[in-house]
Amino acid sequence: MIFQNRTEAGRLLAERVAELELFEPIVFALPRGGVPVAVEVAKTLAAPLDLLIVRKIGAPRFPELALGAVVGGAHPQLVVNDDVYGATGRDAAGLERARRRELAEIARRRERYLGNRPSQDPTGRVVIVVDDGIATGATARVAVAALRSQGAATVVLAVPVAPPTAVDDLRRDVDILVVLHAPQDFWAIGQFYRDFHQLTDEETAGYLRTSWDSE
Repeated sequence: MIFQNRTEAGRLLAERVAELELFEPIVFALPRGGVPVAVEVAKTLAAPLDLLIVRKIGAPRFPELALGAVVGGAHPQLVVNDDVYGATGRDAAGLERARRRELAEIARRRERYLGNRPSQDPTGRVVIVVDDGIATGATARVAVAALRSQGAATVVLAVPVAPPTAVDDLRRDVDILVVLHAPQDFWAIGQFYRDFHQLTDEETAGYLRTSWDSE
């Protein structure tokens, strides 16, 4: 299965999600790549669309190693990898500085993408997390954990493509998992899109404005 672009993938994904007949869901896009996909899902379901911005916190001296992550939304949250935190000395002051720095970046991005539009509150609601694909599942897993801790009643993860190993792992973290294509021969999300260019901030904001203008 090869998608023409993220919009086509979103339309196909929306058809599958619509079959679930979910009650008044909220769609949360993981920017930037998840936004065009989520726009189509939200449009088909006539559901509100919001962003869930996840920012990784790297370990001291090993920035590629995830010490934790900060997740935006109605109630921004810090998720800590306890094993890495313990192995790197449990620097509470450093973790707090990183949390504040990433929260500031999340606020900047929300302002850039959403302006003064209020966040959707997931408490007691069905929520659908949408991205353009999953590679390792790390970002999706953090997003799902954050929404659960914020009181979401049912968590659905919906993506066009993911490797079978990630699909198996993520089934344990969500109530419903929707994946259109889970090929064994998987090395990158982009291999399943003809157009998989990196979205700019301007493109991302444009997709969102178009979605909200049609409400």
